[in-house]
Amino acid sequence: MKAKVFQKIAIKMTMENKGQVAVQPHLEMGPLEDGAMHDLDDECLYSSEMDAQKTHPIHSNQPVLFSGLPVGGNKMTRNGVYKSIKTVVFSNKLNLLMPFGPLAIMVHKMTASNGWVFFLSLLGITPLAERLGYATEQLAFFTGPTVGGLLNATFGNATELIISIYALKSGMTRVVQLSLLGSILSNMLLVLGWAFFCGGLVHYGKEQVFSKATAVVNSGLLLMAVMGLLFPAVLHYTHTERHVGKSELALSRFSSCVMLLAYAAYLVFQLKSHKDSYVPVGEEGSLNGENDDDDEAPEISKWESIIWLAIMTAWISILSDYLVDTIEGASDAWNVPVAFISVILLPIIGNAAEHASAIMFAMKDKLDISLGVAIGSSTQISMFGIPFCVVIGWIMGQEMDLNFQLFETATLFITVIVVAFFLQEGTSNYFKGLMLILCYLIVAASFFVHEDPVAADQGHIFSTSDAVSTIAYGSIAYKYKAKLHLLPTFLVSLTTAACS
Repeated sequence: MKAKVFQKIAIKMTMENKGQVAVQPHLEMGPLEDGAMHDLDDECLYSSEMDAQKTHPIHSNQPVLFSGLPVGGNKMTRNGVYKSIKTVVFSNKLNLLMPFGPLAIMVHKMTASNGWVFFLSLLGITPLAERLGYATEQLAFFTGPTVGGLLNATFGNATELIISIYALKSGMTRVVQLSLLGSILSNMLLVLGWAFFCGGLVHYGKEQVFSKATAVVNSGLLLMAVMGLLFPAVLHYTHTERHVGKSELALSRFSSCVMLLAYAAYLVFQLKSHKDSYVPVGEEGSLNGENDDDDEAPEISKWESIIWLAIMTAWISILSDYLVDTIEGASDAWNVPVAFISVILLPIIGNAAEHASAIMFAMKDKLDISLGVAIGSSTQISMFGIPFCVVIGWIMGQEMDLNFQLFETATLFITVIVVAFFLQEGTSNYFKGLMLILCYLIVAASFFVHEDPVAADQGHIFSTSDAVSTIAYGSIAYKYKAKLHLLPTFLVSLTTAACS
């Protein structure tokens, strides 16, 4: 309304300045109505009042009607904050789990029950991880596809990376390895399996299709990650290091830098040079503007997205500290191996929202998005998350390497091979999904009965550093006679994994 008033005042001033020149346009437009003339007279009076205000300064006790800020600006700011909180916090039912985060801190302060603190911290992190992904998606609307892809690569698995950094800070390198490995296995078997299974049941009687080229590229990157993890393990168990205790770590750090370089090249390949190859199957018409029904608009502004990203990241960091500190206590309280908690429980609960989104897109027959969540997330962790943690550990002075031990490396290798076979045709159905879910159950049972040798070493049963030294000097038979029977088992397992 104010804009219209100022526009009419400007027209009146122009008419007075130009004199008779401005009469002709009004004659061509026709006579003004009586109501319009009355409004124009009122606006002329209003204009004279404005001129009077210019000649006589306004005293401080008089209300200022027009200023740089609109009247009621504070109220508009409060309404904007309330709307932002309502959109981010109260729009998702999963956020009902948010109070479990402060509850975990209270339980930690008042009691010494590590099991409950660990469980409540997991529940509190679950909605925060989902909201972190939501804020990243909202920010991607304002940054474009290239920067948006980098943001998704950075914040897509931010929860796992934050937990890993806190574990590295505490010297728990084994927890870092197992949690990142568990995220890869969970995404490749459980998430992809449920997506195929639910999508196949909804679209019963037909095979769903997805981009075969995208699946092949991701499978190649996963195999490269397996190669990066396999060689340090082989070097360790064959005792062929040129510099005992140093070659394995040096190889891991060099391989990590190469993997990070490969992942950066993959981002350029995906977002720049071959971005047309990543158009989802059946959605080519949307690029020409044929299907605009699914076009989305940002729900919050750019700065709101940045602020919420900072808030969620800080809150996840706080809960991750409690989570890492109580993981061993929870293992003792529940009588469950640390390897099972790190590989199975952490990824399932921590990525629950991500799992649900992959299943939802598969039921909507958008399998390419489901693969981007499942296989794309596995690629991010294996080619970015794990090498990144090795480099961060290098900076912190922690000897984080790529030797995930023989059992874990063999599990990852077999999983990548199985999933690559399922993806090579570019089609899916409920039976493929069922087989992937059953494969994950076998993996979960294996880690439940598996005793982590590194955890035993940390319990002063068999020190890794001492073992490496005694192997190098050929005196293991004298120092660790009770462990000699494990060497043939390691060699047989290594041969089996190599033949596979």
